[in-house]
Amino acid sequence: MTRFLRTEQTMAFPHGRLIASHEGANYVLAPDGWDHLAGPRPRHAMFVTREEAEDWCEREGWDLHLLDEIPMPS
Repeated sequence: MTRFLRTEQTMAFPHGRLIASHEGANYVLAPDGWDHLAGPRPRHAMFVTREEAEDWCEREGWDLHLLDEIPMPS
């Protein structure tokens, strides 16, 4: 099961960044797609629902289909 998280707001990312956690691996949504995060998820990232992740994508101008294209851990 995939869970979504949002990082804290920063000057560079006023709405935070979107993270997907799948099978123990974490990925951050980046301009070129999902990038694997080494190490644990950011400490202050908050879990969000799928609907909240979709809202985040719409607000940031990301394609909603990206939420279904998370890489599978190897």
